Amino acid sequence: MVVISRASKLSLPNPSLPSSPPQITSALYEPNSLSLALMRSDSSISLYSSISLFTLSSLPSTPQVLIPSPSYSFTFLLLNHTPNPNPSPRVAFIAVGPHRSEPKLVLRLYVLKRNNFYGKAQVFCKQKGVSFDEKLGVLLDITHGVGLKLVGSVNFFAMHSLSSSKIWVFGVMLMDGDGDDGVRVNLMRCAVIECCKPVWSLSLSFGFMILGEDNGVRVLNLRSLVKGKVKKIKNSSLPNGIIGDYGFDGPTERIACNGYLDEKIDKHSVSVKQRSVKYKQDSDEGGACFLAFRMKEVEGLKSTKMPLMSLKAISIQAVSLKKFLILDSSGNLHMLHLSSPVAGSNIIGHIRQLPHVMNVQKLAVHPDISLRTQTIWITDGYHSVNVMVASDMDAADNENGRNESEENLTQCSVIEAIFVGEKIQDLVPLAANGLLILGQGNLYAYANS
Repeated sequence: MVVISRASKLSLPNPSLPSSPPQITSALYEPNSLSLALMRSDSSISLYSSISLFTLSSLPSTPQVLIPSPSYSFTFLLLNHTPNPNPSPRVAFIAVGPHRSEPKLVLRLYVLKRNNFYGKAQVFCKQKGVSFDEKLGVLLDITHGVGLKLVGSVNFFAMHSLSSSKIWVFGVMLMDGDGDDGVRVNLMRCAVIECCKPVWSLSLSFGFMILGEDNGVRVLNLRSLVKGKVKKIKNSSLPNGIIGDYGFDGPTERIACNGYLDEKIDKHSVSVKQRSVKYKQDSDEGGACFLAFRMKEVEGLKSTKMPLMSLKAISIQAVSLKKFLILDSSGNLHMLHLSSPVAGSNIIGHIRQLPHVMNVQKLAVHPDISLRTQTIWITDGYHSVNVMVASDMDAADNENGRNESEENLTQCSVIEAIFVGEKIQDLVPLAANGLLILGQGNLYAYANS
């Protein structure tokens, strides 16, 4: 039985109030802090906190933070002290845009303070090509161009530039003690990946960096990527260049982000030689590997299986610590299985194509993977969203190499259909199994009853 539901159209305030209000072009929700970021067609960004599914219809007329245009991309980032990680990490928000008069990029970084309001972070950085301006933010000596994308994780974020053919990996750490308000952070460029092939999507989750490429994905061990060659550091309570990997799969440890101490430090004064390591996209350094889509055999042909056309991995979503859903450019879903890499070992994994249920255009996964039942949303872009559910995504495969949770995932793909009044551009999962649906400039909300 298919349950038919309808999403509610939201009437959102427009902070700039022009004669022709700019439409919403993208949205992002952070479930730990209930924060919502909206980008409009004029490339300005509105940032709110403490926004639940039930308060979406009454957003404040003025956002907590209004980042003026132009902005290219934005992401949320979780910050945690190490070596004693807090189960409730601090939340940061990062937006990137061009410098108005110089060939540079500007990173604007905000931290959610204990009064539940976002405040500008004071950023400390000691690397060539990275500086901090009190008024503007972090200045990067990187020429801005088309196709910039930010992706955040825990204490790390990545920035991909299509025009520069590079991916930069940055580490961020809180510098304040528990008694301070958490707006002093240390930022370091840890690694630079020089891309020699197109990258269609990027994921940073559970200690893995996954690049969506043609006909498969490239998986890198984030721990190995950011550590590089380091020296052991002793008796350093809060060193610059030490980034915690809280949230990685495995024991929590302190990671030196390609830097080493050259003299003693105190809590607020640091002196560290910092450097970022360069990698080639197709290199196997740090156990990186490419995993190809499994192509179905063509009946009657004995030659090696080859794809008839290039399939782009356009979306990657984590469904558990070791499994990721991948959407390709033909609307097919694939399940990526990864093992837990240990220091110095190669990543082991494989990809299995799931049965075709529709020509999927957008894919979203509920952000809380600790839930026993995982909610997955898919749409073909035409006025409706289908709901898929699965339990125990990290359950072991059976003797036939199949996973029952994955079988349930495909069998339950039509348990509910959500309808909206226009074509669908994007899906944004909320807490408590709610969903934001971005139409052609309008935003819709759905609550799972």
